[in-house]
Amino acid sequence: MKPTYTPQIYPWFAVQTRARYENFAAKQLGGRGYEVFLPLYPCKRRWSDRMHEFEMPLFPGYLFCRFNLLDRLPILTAPGVIQIVGIGKTPLPVDEEEVSALQAAVKAGLPTHPWPFLKVGERVRVEEGPLRGLEGVLLNFKGRYRLVLSVTLLQRSVAVEVESAWVTRLPQQPVRTAPIGSIIPT
Repeated sequence: MKPTYTPQIYPWFAVQTRARYENFAAKQLGGRGYEVFLPLYPCKRRWSDRMHEFEMPLFPGYLFCRFNLLDRLPILTAPGVIQIVGIGKTPLPVDEEEVSALQAAVKAGLPTHPWPFLKVGERVRVEEGPLRGLEGVLLNFKGRYRLVLSVTLLQRSVAVEVESAWVTRLPQQPVRTAPIGSIIPT
């Protein structure tokens, strides 16, 4: 009887790419068998004679890749890849919930676009609609409500348009003062 192996789920890492090489690097890594997530949003630009619509990365110069940290050499040698984001030479994984929230926002098909990174604000949970279960910061900008999803490691955020009736306020959570991985005395 053969033993059955379950594929191990590796963490997501943010991979920095050369400028405007995000799609190329994503195709290279995907071709090597890695799970790659490159969130895109539709963008319109006016050229001299017409409007041109194309997709731009939500995080210019970055993509997300799931891999075993011990086998990172094929990632670093892929064309278009500069480095794996972390502290110094030590790569840090991106929070699984943050990547899942981004994937859900992109999959929902609601209007998304880059947004300045937010640290403070009123946290809400989406209770209805295609983004049900996601948590983020609710903002009102130009008469429209937006749910801001942040990727802490990259210090970047994404805003998704939502209806104000879809969200409920979350209770205030204590602020973490110790670095991640530190022992917090209770």
